[in-house]
Formats: sequence, C-alpha cells, structure tokens
Amino acid sequence: MQNRLIVSSSPHLRADESISRIMRDVVIALLPATLAGIYFFRMGAVKVILAAVLAAVVTEAAVQKIRKQPVTIHDWSAVVTGLLLAFNIPATAPWWLPVIGSIFAIAIVKHTFGGLGHNFMNPALAARAMLLASWPVQMTNWVKPGADAVSTATPLAIVGGMEATGQPLPSLFDLLIGNVGGCIGETSAILLILGGVYLVYRGVITPRIPVIYIATVAVITFALGGFDLHYMMYQVLAGGLMLGAIYMATDYASSPVTPKGQIIYALGCGIITSVIRLYGGYPEGVSYSILLMNVAAPLIDKYTSPRVFGEVK
Repeated sequence: MQNRLIVSSSPHLRADESISRIMRDVVIALLPATLAGIYFFRMGAVKVILAAVLAAVVTEAAVQKIRKQPVTIHDWSAVVTGLLLAFNIPATAPWWLPVIGSIFAIAIVKHTFGGLGHNFMNPALAARAMLLASWPVQMTNWVKPGADAVSTATPLAIVGGMEATGQPLPSLFDLLIGNVGGCIGETSAILLILGGVYLVYRGVITPRIPVIYIATVAVITFALGGFDLHYMMYQVLAGGLMLGAIYMATDYASSPVTPKGQIIYALGCGIITSVIRLYGGYPEGVSYSILLMNVAAPLIDKYTSPRVFGEVK
C-alpha cells in the first residue's frame, strides 16, 4: 500500500531545469563576448558592466524586500538583465547611466508587471530605449577599440551614409572579431554566435527564432541592397543583430511559445529591423523591432495556439 497511484492534473513532465540553471547558462554564453568587450574597450567597459549588474541585483533585492517577497537574486536573472543592458550601452557612458537603466529595467519593466516571467517586453531592451530617448548624446558616443578612446561612427552609420566621417569602412573580419566601434556587446559577432551555439547545445533556446530572424534580415537586405553580397554580410554582422536575435528575441517571457508563433515573431523582427535600417533615419533597428514584436507576442500566441483536444465552438 506504500506505492499507491497518485492521480493529479497534467502536465506530468519532469525535468531538471531550473531558472538559476538557465540563467547561469546565459551568463556563461555571454562571457566570451564580455571578455572581448573588456579587451576592446578597456576600463570603460568594466565600469559600465559592473554598474549595470550591481544596480540590477541591488534593485531586485530592494524591490522584493519592499514587496515582502522572497529575495531571489541567487537565480541569476537580475545578473542577465544587467549584463544585457550593459551590452547595449557604449563604453564611454557615465556610471550613472547604466545604474538608472538597470533600476528602470528591474523595478518598472520587470516587477511592475509581476516579476520574472510576467514582463511583457524584454527589460534590458526597454531600458535601452528609455536611455536612448532620455540621454541620446551619451548613448551614441562611440569610440574606436583601444586605449586612445578616439570618437568614431558605428559601421552601420558609415555604410548607411548617415555620418559623413570620411572614415574607411571596417572589414568583415573586423566585424566578425569585434574590432569596431559600437556598444560593448554588439561588436564581436563570432563570439556571440559561439555563445548561441552553447545555449542551443544546453537546450536553453532553440535555433528557430535566431536563425529565421537573421535569415530574414539577410534576404531583405540582399534583395533591396542591389543583390550585393558584401552589403548583406555587413548588415548581418554589424550592429546588434546577433546580440538581439540570439539573446533577447528568445526571452521566454516576451516571445511566443508556439512554434508557428515563433516563426511569425522572428519574421516580424527581421522585417521591421530591415525597414528601419534601410529606410529609417536611425542606422539600427534591432531594439525597436524586438520591442514591437514583444507587444504583439500575446496576439500571435492567441491565433497560433493549437486547438484543445475535444474543443467545440
């Protein structure tokens, strides 16, 4: 009688996954790009990364204490938010900028809507959009990699003709390894891809959203860019496409859960990114495209959810 059958409602799946294990894997995946950012941008990157991560963790603990909830800073989710926000900020930013961004991301975007898993948009991207609208000068003060901190334009701004700097266009190899100006985490495409492969291997994400998102941008920019393969590769490797597609568009809470919905979501991200880059007045479109599709994710899930077995009209 000790081995009685216990009847309970579904689901009956069991797995060893936990929030801390998933978030820890994301931090591990981001470590190569983090080290590259520190190598290229020196102490400026260290300052921004530490300020963003520490502010995110402290804000998480403070909000949960105020709301009389268990403090869950050990689950690494606040660390991931702070690190992703730092990746979206230039190394020249003053220390208070990532601090304000992390407070906004955790306190407003995350906990105002119920905490982890209830936020309807990516907290790091929402904070970046707020910072860019509030302090555009500090958020667009790019420098060349190295200790000299010489001002420069981003590769997308140069190739789009939005800044007549007279600077030579960085090579595709420079884009691949990260030896270009830009945000801390947008530079090294190969290391971001390496981290993405690790996340797929660990089962944290599926390649569906990143692959379709990146492929959509590649096809549209190739077709509308005069069928220029070099221009298409530039659009794929430059800017925040790899960072956004692999690490932020795949956010569990703010992306669709159905396979068909994820395909629509990724296509929408790719189309909006391409339109902003090619026809907008802003050289980058990844952040806004993901945020817009985050808002549309519940509607996408509603119309792509499979029919419940036995359901009748």
